[in-house]
Amino acid sequence: MTQRISLSVNGRVQTIDADPDMPLLYALRNDLGLSNPHFGCGLAQCGACTVHIDGEPVRSCVTPVSAADGVQITTLAGLGTPEKPHPVQKAYVDEQVPQCGYCVNGWIMTAAAFLKKTPKPTDGQIREALSGLKCRCGTHLAILRAVKRAAAIG
Repeated sequence: MTQRISLSVNGRVQTIDADPDMPLLYALRNDLGLSNPHFGCGLAQCGACTVHIDGEPVRSCVTPVSAADGVQITTLAGLGTPEKPHPVQKAYVDEQVPQCGYCVNGWIMTAAAFLKKTPKPTDGQIREALSGLKCRCGTHLAILRAVKRAAAIG
């Protein structure tokens, strides 16, 4: 059974008809045509699907679309713009982090939410905040450098 659901994504409200139990990720990609977030594991274990809901990082592959009705959703595309990137996005470019780029969505979205709450983190706090995210290319050290750089940028 479908239900009319109102999604506010990156400041734009759109309405879809969907099964309320469908993962938010599917609505974002299939119904709204967004290329980020990515489908990774489908089990909330890798982070590739991370979005912000009311500023908090959430794994959209296990979040029912009905839980997103009427809240503010921000995707990687809504975090910053090419002209004015978010500090974490800028730091990723400056540190030349991405290799394949598939996991970048989860790392940046998680780091952005973390830095908002912890603007001057220690290395240990950064590692803890990013635990559970996966990068198969092995760019973990560059990722840590980028998050430290973003914290310095503010």
